[in-house]
Amino acid sequence: MSLLVGGGMVVFYSAAFGLGGPLFVSIGTVVLPVFAVSGGIGGALVFTNDRTKGVLEYLVAYGVSPRRILFNALASGLVQVTIILGVGITAGVTTYLLSGYALTLRLPETLLIYTFPMSYLTVCMMTTLGVFWTALSSPRSGMNSPIGVLPMVGVLPTAVVLVLALTFSAHATEIALGAELAIFLVVLSLLTRTDRLMPTERLLSPT
Repeated sequence: MSLLVGGGMVVFYSAAFGLGGPLFVSIGTVVLPVFAVSGGIGGALVFTNDRTKGVLEYLVAYGVSPRRILFNALASGLVQVTIILGVGITAGVTTYLLSGYALTLRLPETLLIYTFPMSYLTVCMMTTLGVFWTALSSPRSGMNSPIGVLPMVGVLPTAVVLVLALTFSAHATEIALGAELAIFLVVLSLLTRTDRLMPTERLLSPT
Protein backbone atom coordinates (compact mmCIF):
# COMPACT_ATOMS: atom_id res chain seq x y z
CA MET A 1 0.00 0.00 0.00
CA SER A 2 2.80 2.43 0.90
CA LEU A 3 4.40 1.72 -2.48
CA LEU A 4 1.15 2.40 -4.35
CA VAL A 5 0.51 5.65 -2.47
CA GLY A 6 4.08 6.86 -2.83
CA GLY A 7 4.23 5.83 -6.47
CA GLY A 8 0.94 7.51 -7.33
CA MET A 9 1.95 10.74 -5.62
CA VAL A 10 5.39 10.87 -7.20
CA VAL A 11 4.01 10.28 -10.70
CA PHE A 12 1.45 13.07 -10.30
CA TYR A 13 3.85 15.65 -8.87
CA SER A 14 6.79 14.75 -11.11
CA ALA A 15 4.60 14.98 -14.21
CA ALA A 16 3.28 18.35 -13.03
CA PHE A 17 6.80 19.66 -12.40
CA GLY A 18 7.88 18.29 -15.78
CA LEU A 19 5.26 20.44 -17.49
CA GLY A 20 6.93 23.42 -15.84
CA GLY A 21 10.24 22.63 -17.52
CA PRO A 22 13.02 24.06 -15.33
CA LEU A 23 10.83 23.50 -12.26
CA PHE A 24 11.37 19.77 -12.59
CA VAL A 25 15.15 20.20 -12.44
CA SER A 26 15.24 22.84 -9.71
CA ILE A 27 12.38 21.63 -7.49
CA GLY A 28 10.99 18.30 -8.70
CA THR A 29 14.24 16.37 -8.34
CA VAL A 30 14.88 17.94 -4.95
CA VAL A 31 11.58 16.80 -3.41
CA LEU A 32 11.79 13.27 -4.83
CA PRO A 33 13.47 11.93 -1.64
CA VAL A 34 10.32 12.88 0.30
CA PHE A 35 8.28 10.55 -1.89
CA ALA A 36 10.98 7.91 -1.60
CA VAL A 37 10.50 7.95 2.16
CA SER A 38 6.75 7.46 1.85
CA GLY A 39 7.21 4.36 -0.28
CA GLY A 40 10.40 3.06 1.32
CA ILE A 41 8.75 2.51 4.68
CA GLY A 42 7.60 -0.86 3.35
CA GLY A 43 10.73 -2.64 4.59
CA ALA A 44 10.14 -1.67 8.21
CA LEU A 45 6.42 -2.34 7.85
CA VAL A 46 7.06 -5.91 6.67
CA PHE A 47 9.42 -6.48 9.60
CA THR A 48 6.79 -5.26 12.07
CA ASN A 49 4.08 -7.46 10.59
CA ASP A 50 6.36 -10.49 10.50
CA ARG A 51 7.31 -10.02 14.14
CA THR A 52 3.69 -9.71 15.23
CA LYS A 53 2.61 -12.78 13.25
CA GLY A 54 5.49 -14.93 14.48
CA VAL A 55 7.25 -15.21 11.12
CA LEU A 56 10.53 -13.95 12.59
CA GLU A 57 10.32 -16.53 15.36
CA TYR A 58 10.05 -19.21 12.70
CA LEU A 59 13.04 -17.81 10.80
CA VAL A 60 15.17 -17.59 13.93
CA ALA A 61 14.31 -21.20 14.76
CA TYR A 62 15.74 -22.21 11.39
CA GLY A 63 18.99 -20.36 11.99
CA VAL A 64 18.39 -17.05 10.23
CA SER A 65 20.43 -14.38 12.01
CA PRO A 66 19.06 -10.99 13.14
CA ARG A 67 21.55 -9.30 10.81
CA ARG A 68 20.16 -11.23 7.84
CA ILE A 69 16.62 -10.26 8.81
CA LEU A 70 17.67 -6.61 9.04
CA PHE A 71 19.35 -6.74 5.63
CA ASN A 72 16.21 -8.30 4.16
CA ALA A 73 14.18 -5.35 5.49
CA LEU A 74 16.74 -2.92 4.05
CA ALA A 75 16.65 -4.67 0.68
CA SER A 76 12.86 -4.49 0.61
CA GLY A 77 12.90 -0.78 1.36
CA LEU A 78 15.60 -0.05 -1.23
CA VAL A 79 13.75 -1.96 -3.96
CA GLN A 80 10.65 0.10 -3.27
CA VAL A 81 12.67 3.33 -3.36
CA THR A 82 14.14 2.32 -6.70
CA ILE A 83 10.65 1.77 -8.10
CA ILE A 84 9.41 5.13 -6.83
CA LEU A 85 12.43 7.01 -8.17
CA GLY A 86 12.14 5.18 -11.48
CA VAL A 87 8.48 6.04 -12.08
CA GLY A 88 8.92 9.56 -10.74
CA ILE A 89 11.90 10.43 -12.92
CA THR A 90 10.30 8.78 -15.95
CA ALA A 91 7.08 10.76 -15.49
CA GLY A 92 8.94 14.02 -14.95
CA VAL A 93 11.36 13.63 -17.86
CA THR A 94 8.57 12.52 -20.18
CA THR A 95 6.39 15.57 -19.57
CA TYR A 96 9.52 17.75 -19.55
CA LEU A 97 10.49 16.61 -23.06
CA LEU A 98 6.92 16.63 -24.35
CA SER A 99 6.67 20.27 -23.24
CA GLY A 100 9.49 21.12 -25.63
CA TYR A 101 12.33 21.58 -23.18
CA ALA A 102 15.83 20.24 -23.85
CA LEU A 103 17.71 18.20 -21.27
CA THR A 104 20.68 19.87 -19.61
CA LEU A 105 23.58 18.57 -17.53
CA ARG A 106 22.01 20.01 -14.41
CA LEU A 107 19.42 17.23 -14.32
CA PRO A 108 21.84 14.26 -14.07
CA GLU A 109 24.06 16.29 -11.74
CA THR A 110 21.19 16.90 -9.34
CA LEU A 111 20.09 13.28 -9.52
CA LEU A 112 23.58 11.91 -8.86
CA ILE A 113 24.66 14.43 -6.21
CA TYR A 114 21.41 14.72 -4.26
CA THR A 115 18.30 12.81 -5.35
CA PHE A 116 19.66 9.26 -5.50
CA PRO A 117 22.04 9.31 -2.52
CA MET A 118 19.66 11.22 -0.25
CA SER A 119 16.76 8.92 -1.10
CA TYR A 120 18.66 5.69 -0.52
CA LEU A 121 20.54 6.86 2.56
CA THR A 122 17.46 8.34 4.21
CA VAL A 123 15.45 5.16 3.68
CA CYS A 124 18.36 3.06 4.98
CA MET A 125 18.46 5.16 8.14
CA MET A 126 14.69 5.13 8.53
CA THR A 127 14.42 1.36 8.01
CA THR A 128 17.31 0.55 10.35
CA LEU A 129 15.92 2.78 13.09
CA GLY A 130 12.45 1.37 12.55
CA VAL A 131 13.62 -2.25 12.80
CA PHE A 132 15.66 -1.61 15.94
CA TRP A 133 12.92 0.48 17.54
CA THR A 134 10.29 -2.14 16.77
CA ALA A 135 12.49 -4.97 18.07
CA LEU A 136 13.17 -3.18 21.36
CA SER A 137 9.63 -1.93 22.03
CA SER A 138 6.30 -3.50 22.87
CA PRO A 139 3.84 -3.81 19.96
CA ARG A 140 1.51 -0.84 19.60
CA SER A 141 -0.35 0.85 16.79
CA GLY A 142 -1.19 4.36 15.69
CA MET A 143 0.99 7.46 15.53
CA ASN A 144 2.77 6.49 18.77
CA SER A 145 4.13 3.31 17.18
CA PRO A 146 7.51 3.18 15.43
CA ILE A 147 5.79 2.78 12.07
CA GLY A 148 3.60 5.80 12.80
CA VAL A 149 6.58 8.02 13.59
CA LEU A 150 9.06 6.70 11.00
CA PRO A 151 7.86 8.80 8.02
CA MET A 152 8.57 11.96 10.02
CA VAL A 153 12.01 10.61 10.94
CA GLY A 154 12.68 9.94 7.26
CA VAL A 155 11.48 13.32 6.04
CA LEU A 156 13.38 15.31 8.69
CA PRO A 157 16.89 15.05 7.13
CA THR A 158 15.57 16.09 3.72
CA ALA A 159 13.66 19.01 5.22
CA VAL A 160 16.72 20.22 7.13
CA VAL A 161 18.91 20.01 4.03
CA LEU A 162 16.37 21.91 1.94
CA VAL A 163 16.09 24.70 4.50
CA LEU A 164 19.88 25.00 4.83
CA ALA A 165 20.39 24.85 1.05
CA LEU A 166 17.82 27.61 0.48
CA THR A 167 19.32 29.73 3.27
CA PHE A 168 22.90 29.26 2.07
CA SER A 169 22.29 28.68 -1.63
CA ALA A 170 25.91 29.37 -2.56
CA HIS A 171 26.93 26.28 -0.60
CA ALA A 172 23.97 24.03 -1.49
CA THR A 173 26.16 21.28 -2.96
CA GLU A 174 28.47 21.20 0.07
CA ILE A 175 25.47 21.09 2.40
CA ALA A 176 23.92 18.17 0.50
CA LEU A 177 27.15 16.18 0.41
CA GLY A 178 27.81 16.89 4.09
CA ALA A 179 24.32 15.72 5.05
CA GLU A 180 24.68 12.56 2.97
CA LEU A 181 28.00 11.76 4.62
CA ALA A 182 26.48 12.32 8.07
CA ILE A 183 23.53 10.01 7.32
CA PHE A 184 25.89 7.37 5.91
CA LEU A 185 27.95 7.45 9.11
CA VAL A 186 24.80 7.16 11.23
CA VAL A 187 23.62 4.14 9.25
CA LEU A 188 27.07 2.54 9.43
CA SER A 189 27.19 3.11 13.19
CA LEU A 190 23.75 1.55 13.65
CA LEU A 191 24.64 -1.50 11.56
CA THR A 192 27.70 -2.19 13.71
CA ARG A 193 25.38 -2.37 16.74
CA THR A 194 22.93 -4.87 15.27
CA ASP A 195 23.66 -7.61 17.83
CA ARG A 196 23.05 -5.23 20.74
CA LEU A 197 20.02 -3.37 19.37
CA MET A 198 18.38 -6.39 17.76
CA PRO A 199 18.83 -9.36 20.14
CA THR A 200 17.39 -12.67 19.01
CA GLU A 201 14.92 -12.90 21.90
CA ARG A 202 13.30 -9.65 20.79
CA LEU A 203 12.38 -11.22 17.45
CA LEU A 204 10.02 -13.70 19.05
CA SER A 205 6.31 -13.22 18.62
CA PRO A 206 4.98 -10.86 21.35
CA THR A 207 1.71 -12.83 21.59
